[in-house]
Amino acid sequence: MQAIIADTETTGLKEPVPVEIAYLDVSRLFSVPIRRFSFDPVFEYRQLFDPQKPIEFGAMATHHITNEDVAGYDPYTAFELPNVKYLIGHNIDFDYEVIKACGEQPEPKLICTLAIARYLYPELDSHKLTALLYALDMPYALDHAQHAHSALDDVWMTYHLLKIMLPKTQATTFEELYQFSEMARIPKIITFGKHNGQPIKSLPSDYKQWLLKQNDLDPYLRKALTAS
Repeated sequence: MQAIIADTETTGLKEPVPVEIAYLDVSRLFSVPIRRFSFDPVFEYRQLFDPQKPIEFGAMATHHITNEDVAGYDPYTAFELPNVKYLIGHNIDFDYEVIKACGEQPEPKLICTLAIARYLYPELDSHKLTALLYALDMPYALDHAQHAHSALDDVWMTYHLLKIMLPKTQATTFEELYQFSEMARIPKIITFGKHNGQPIKSLPSDYKQWLLKQNDLDPYLRKALTAS
């Protein structure tokens, strides 16, 4: 496999580990003309896992997976990510961190459809996966969005969103799509602090320098500050 779209459902907000992992093999995505959208993934994976700790009730309310549902399944530490070059997902950084909680994993290049969507559709009031589908393909959303937060359904919806966005990225290879995602991750607006909502290029120079000294600064914000 060259590329997969992946999603996880987890135990909750506190040190999350997976209770469900799903992915689609999309390695042949660029083997046909983008605008035909004639290729569908030929392999899908979906598995429940025992998280070996209680699932938080807030997480249950989202994905509707209970402790009883995962009892008897393999422990989450049994999961191994395929050795792919590109890992795609909606807010993929979170899912990759959850996957790494399972143990040592490959280190693919991460392609974030959330970042791409924020870049392409800045005018939308929400960039959540289902909100984007309602905005960009209402009939599809009406048929599929009710299944959101099942990992397998989420990866299929992410695949559909990616097909919609691909022509706008003008990417013809996974590497070009990765580079577009990396560019899209670099913020243009500061989203916190006393300058919240202000263009990064307009921030006072002393504030930029103060931010750049912070050890926990987001690496993409650091790029934006350095380039401005």
